[in-house]
Amino acid sequence: MKPTPYSLTDLRGVGPALAEKLGRLGVQHPADLLFVLPFRYEDRTRIVPLGSLVPGQRAVVEAEVEITEVVYRGRRNLLCRIADGTGALTLRFFYFSRAQQQGLARGKKVRCYGDVRKGSTGLEMVHPEYRVLSANAPQALENHLTPVYPSTDGVQQGRLRSLIGQVLDRRDLLLTDLLPPELLVKHQLPTLAAALRYLHRPPADVQLDELASGRHPAQRRLIIEELLAHHLSLRKIRQRASHLQALPLSPDNSQINAFLDNLGFQLTGDQKSCIKVIRSDLAAAHPMMRLVQGDVGCGKTVVAAVAALAATGAGTQVAIMAPTELLAEQHRDNFAAWLGPLDVNVAWLSGSLKSAQRKQTYAAIASGEAQVIIGTHALFQEAVEYACLGLVIVDEQHRFGVHQRMSLMDKGSAGRHRPHQLVMTATPIPRTLAMTLYADLDVSVIREMPPGRQPVKTVAVSDTRRGEVVARVQKALESGQRAYWVCPLVEESELLSYQDAESTHAMLRESLKGTSVGLIHGRMRAEEKERIMKAFAAGEMQVLVATTVIEVGVDVPEATLMIIENAERMGLAQLHQLRGRVGRGNQQSNCVLLYSSAVKLSQHARQRIDVMRETNDGFVIAQKDLELRGPGEVLGKRQTGLQQMRVADLGRDAWLLPEVQQLSDTLLKNHAEAADNIIRRWIAQADDYGNV
Repeated sequence: MKPTPYSLTDLRGVGPALAEKLGRLGVQHPADLLFVLPFRYEDRTRIVPLGSLVPGQRAVVEAEVEITEVVYRGRRNLLCRIADGTGALTLRFFYFSRAQQQGLARGKKVRCYGDVRKGSTGLEMVHPEYRVLSANAPQALENHLTPVYPSTDGVQQGRLRSLIGQVLDRRDLLLTDLLPPELLVKHQLPTLAAALRYLHRPPADVQLDELASGRHPAQRRLIIEELLAHHLSLRKIRQRASHLQALPLSPDNSQINAFLDNLGFQLTGDQKSCIKVIRSDLAAAHPMMRLVQGDVGCGKTVVAAVAALAATGAGTQVAIMAPTELLAEQHRDNFAAWLGPLDVNVAWLSGSLKSAQRKQTYAAIASGEAQVIIGTHALFQEAVEYACLGLVIVDEQHRFGVHQRMSLMDKGSAGRHRPHQLVMTATPIPRTLAMTLYADLDVSVIREMPPGRQPVKTVAVSDTRRGEVVARVQKALESGQRAYWVCPLVEESELLSYQDAESTHAMLRESLKGTSVGLIHGRMRAEEKERIMKAFAAGEMQVLVATTVIEVGVDVPEATLMIIENAERMGLAQLHQLRGRVGRGNQQSNCVLLYSSAVKLSQHARQRIDVMRETNDGFVIAQKDLELRGPGEVLGKRQTGLQQMRVADLGRDAWLLPEVQQLSDTLLKNHAEAADNIIRRWIAQADDYGNV
């Protein structure tokens, strides 16, 4: 007989208010509680004698109350002295009631759990969990480790444990195992119910290091299913895209050939291969969904320009979206210089445009006069209407949320056609992650660098040698070179001992007499930033002091020297992006990583600096970044638009991805309904992302 579904309010202690709080945590049904998983465990399975306690220990103790009193030592305290024959311990409470004070009367026996620390009169516990024991009804100890759940808004640990315990204890536990039995056997996985019971109530003899590393079979069962849900959702998106209609874009080649002939340099083999496959994608009657991965300076923008010409040559519009004004402005200038002579109308749309200019641009977009429209988030605002959007190009796409990409794609689907989509990233993703995270996209990789480029030489120097670095800058300037000097802060901070851009700017102006030293940071108005960048690019400024606002979007081939302050505080991806601002011409370029002498370098900081010194390969750096910091930093905010992983950790669990891909193939081929149900179980609102 099939069990009858029950609701949250059927659980003891759950009324409408608590059900609403649980709903905000994504818990809509009792079984959802089982997917709120512990992040650590406490051992409450044995009583520790008071005489063997040490500071810093978390322990269960059982003893008799000797004295309870209220004292006033700066603030009101309730102190309760307990002893068990092996030693004594003070329980300290800052918040207490009269009933609590009376309950801890002399002679009462209590069981407590908490952190042991040194106090003014010996060892003590502050606000321990405790229970007054009845002489007639002895309380059994826990027979399993006690789970500790992530802090939840308005739902205390004890309440959460109680609710999860009620669900686990029900005979009609409504947990459907969505993985077919034969696959569980083949992959040596426990059932879902067995895995969840184990993780909420692990036995006292469990190997905690195995749980901590995420390698326990019970965790592996959940990790695989969650990774599978995300991978399947992206495969489904790709399947749906193949059934959508797009305008086939097969232009006359004359404009593209003219563009390539006037570039002044030869494309690399990788660029040519990438262009060939993009042209083939654009000619199809279903939307292209392609990711181009390439290191800083590899020439992705030229590839995007050819794609744009293919779209405009077929009579459609192109929207190019960048995450920052500075990067969007760089694209605007490049595309205007490249496409303007070919009579392609390039329009600019950003939040900084004045009202009259914005209305004029809106009209040009709506009429089709604007063929290539470049901007930031302004491209998908409600007021923007495209005449015929055939191609969307998204740069540094991991910085955009899925809703933003969806909004822009929807601008092109007023009719029955979806625009083609080309997304680009200069943050290389290790192959194992790319296969799972970009399963919705065809992936092209540009690894070759343009001919004549020399690898940037990188050195690490203590900030005690800043004077030597300034002298090195002076020497570079005398030979006609230009330099960046990057600082983590705009202005001096009392809280952070980082080098700031404003004081560095003042120092360099004083040290480099007769040199034009510019300053640029994120607080400046867009027009001011643009003026300074143009002055630096034109050689009117020789040194540019900046915050990490210049991480992307700046292309000055004459800049050959990059100094990065507090390099020990930055992640590998950011350091690599900043270094990529130099080495864009044919001269030898150098990067100086200045690290603080105020504190000892951490192991991770030293490893990051060593990696930067050893390699210029963004793919190698991405893999090291993954190993050191995990996928969250490597990927930025690039998500499938789907919620954060609850159990899986892509860095830790990358070894499971081949197994996940194999399971995905089997489910899509033989168990399509199970695949859909797995997506729904793990990913909220999964159906909303079908057409990204």
